[in-house]
This record gives sequence, C-alpha cells and structure tokens, in this order.
Amino acid sequence: MDPAIRAIAYARKHRARFVDELAELIAFPSVSSDARRAGDLRSCAAWLADHLARLGLTDVNLWPASGHPLVWGRRHVSAGAPTLLVYGHYDVQPEGARAAWQTPPFRGTVRGSNLYGRGASDDKGQAFAHIKALESYLATGELPINVSVLLDGEEEIGSPGLVRALMRGDFPIRADAIVISDTRIPAPDRPALTYSLRGNLQLELEISGPARDLHSGYFGGSAPNPLEYLGGLIARLHAPDGRVALDGFYDRVRGIPSQERAYMAARGPSDAAIVRAQGSPPAHRNRDYSLYERTTALPSLTVTRITTEGNAGRATIPSRAVAWIDIRLVPEQDAKAIAQSFRDRVAALQPDGLRAAVRPLSATPWVALDRRGPIQAAAAAAYRRGFGSTPVFLRSGGSIGVVAAFQRTLRVPIVLMGFGLPGDGAHGPNEKFHLPNFFRGIETSIWFMRDLRRAGLAGKRA
Repeated sequence: MDPAIRAIAYARKHRARFVDELAELIAFPSVSSDARRAGDLRSCAAWLADHLARLGLTDVNLWPASGHPLVWGRRHVSAGAPTLLVYGHYDVQPEGARAAWQTPPFRGTVRGSNLYGRGASDDKGQAFAHIKALESYLATGELPINVSVLLDGEEEIGSPGLVRALMRGDFPIRADAIVISDTRIPAPDRPALTYSLRGNLQLELEISGPARDLHSGYFGGSAPNPLEYLGGLIARLHAPDGRVALDGFYDRVRGIPSQERAYMAARGPSDAAIVRAQGSPPAHRNRDYSLYERTTALPSLTVTRITTEGNAGRATIPSRAVAWIDIRLVPEQDAKAIAQSFRDRVAALQPDGLRAAVRPLSATPWVALDRRGPIQAAAAAAYRRGFGSTPVFLRSGGSIGVVAAFQRTLRVPIVLMGFGLPGDGAHGPNEKFHLPNFFRGIETSIWFMRDLRRAGLAGKRA
C-alpha cells in the first residue's frame, strides 16, 4: 500500500484527537508583542518541542535567538531524499477587547465546523496541519523525505531574531525546499498558492506639546492640542481620491500586467466576497481597481491605533498623542525611502508649539515568488488530491517577514500553501479555523511530501 494512503487513513481515524491537541496549543496566550507574556511563549515553545519529540523528530531543541525561542526539530531519512523545511509560527496577535469575543480567546472552542481562539488560523492551526501530517507518516511507517521543522515565536513582530540569525549564518538550516502555510484560500473548495506578499513598514508618530496634561476649561483655546493636530495630520496623509499623499510614494509601483489583471478578475476573490469577509462596505478609494487588486497589488497606508498614552480624562488636553502607521509596500518600493518621505510630510505640516517624532517600529520586505518549478507543481498536485480541485495562484496583501530572508540566504524554492479562509478573522475577535480545512490541510501536506520526492530536488542539501 502507498505509505501516503496509510498515513491518510491514520489521520482520518485520529481527527478528534488532533482537534483537541490544537485546542490545547491555542490555550497558550503566546502574544509576542507583550513583554508580560514572555513566560507564556516559553511554555508554548516547550509544549511544541515536547510534541515534536514524541512524534519522532530528532535534534529537537529551543534556540533562544535574541528574543522568544525558536522551536527546531528534524527527521533525516536518506541522503538521497530532498529536505523540506516546514516553517510556521506559534506567536499570536493580542486578543484585544475580551467583550468582543463570543468564546474565550485562549481556549480553543469548537462551534459547528469551526475551532475558535486566538491563533487558530494565524498560524497555529495551519502550522499544526503539517505537524499532524508528519505524525501520520511516522505512526504508520517512515517519512518519504527528510524534514526539518522551524516554529517561530516572533513572526507577528517581524521575526527579528530569526532574520538576524539567518543573515549571520548562525542557524543551521539546510533545505531543498520550504513550505509555509500562513496564507488564505478564497473558499473551502478553492485552494490557492500565493506568489506575492506585500511588504510592511510600521511607524510610530508622536506629537507632543504642553509639558504636562492640561485642564481643558482653563487652557482650551489657548494651549496647542497634540491630539487635535494628530487627527488633522492623519486626515492629510491621503488625497481626496484616496491615494497616499507622500511624495514619491507611487514612483516605483509597477502597473499590473493586463494578462495578470485578467487572471485576477477571473480567479481572484470577488469584491462581494471581500466585503463579506471584512464585514463592512469598501472604502471609496482607487475605484479603477478591484478590492482584490487594492489589497494585494497596490500599496496602502493605514492608521491602526491612536492613543494619548497618559492619564488624560474627558476634560483634559493631553500633552502627547501617538498614532501607529501601517504601510504595505509592493514590489520595487523601498521602505527606507518611504519612511523618509513620511518624515518629510510630517515636518512640512508641523505647526508652531508642537513637536513631532517619527520612529520606525519594524520593516518587512515585499516578496515575489516564481509560479513555475517542481515544488509548485508538487504543491498543486497535492492540493488537487487534498481539496479535490486545482489551486489558483493569488497575491496576498499580508506580510511574512522571514520569507525574504529565506530567499536571500537559502536560495531555495518556497511554496506558500494556505489553508486559512478570508472570514477566519485573523488579528480580530472571534478568530477561527475551519476544521474541514484543517483536515484537508493535513492530507494535502501528506501528498505534498510524497510528491516532493519525485520532484527532481533529491538530496541537494540533505
């Protein structure tokens, strides 16, 4: 019997346990941006390391990098087999307001055909699909290829520790191909391979004025107000037509080729589907482009938070106000040049009596992947068996910080094989993972590992 068939039979028999284990993994509040939860990230990493070791991986350990630990393990089968690196991340975004959640954010809860909880889709559930595929092979025989597993504890903050380790050559990664499942597919019956990721530049904009918070009755109309000015400045970051109002912002943005645009229109998510997923009407911007094009092939500037970060009450002029700016970049845009253009725009609009400071928080490069090659063919064939349909090739508006670092350092083909859905609610309340996608993802991974051995990559970096 084909080992993949045996592995799939095992996976189907143990689906209930797999869901219980994923719910246990979700229970760790592994929020990498919150220093108070460093212990939770260590506990989550230790749980994963123990899990990988019990499945039969060797050399399992925790790498401290420079922040939250990396979980590392491997299984060497043969010098003549290709080596696949499975990358995922176990850190998650903050849960936000608990009142917005219908179930506890850090307790995996099954409702209907979905598993709810922070990280269920982004990215614990998607990464866990590959781990359960490994278990299914090892419980019924042996892997068809060599596999290394790398689980990151800092992806949501740009993977700074892993990127530095890769660029220095400190991390002992050898691979012939890399698979990452941290992207979306249009629908449960429409799998997709992602070939483009937008870059991400995050800035903090601080406006300060009075030396201390002031009584708005005593000083309103006299003292400069940082919060009012910040609001006005934000309103001037976009032109009336919705374009970003930074000098040179679009200078290096390439037009979408007509052939690709036609493919997007035929195969990409419809405007109606995107509106359903975001739960609100579209912004009235860039009307010449579809919502899919606007969120994947065009750059954007988004204000994600405004705060006075003080004790200012309802009748107080705050001494400082802060905004977080999220800029998504497309191929050929330069993050440093865009950051400088933002500083210039702020400086040009700064009035007397107030001070402005722009601080970089993180920068993630954009990514463009080849849609051709044996790894893409193997992934497409695996999707056809796992999901029952041929995948489409799509762009993603999101960012995965380590992909560009893998491209620069390992120089091996990368496949972005998503199992998440647009309506999963990643980064928002009531995040969920569609369990049929979890099960199909496991089977797709099983087929992918089998087909990769036949893909002409054998043993180059074993």
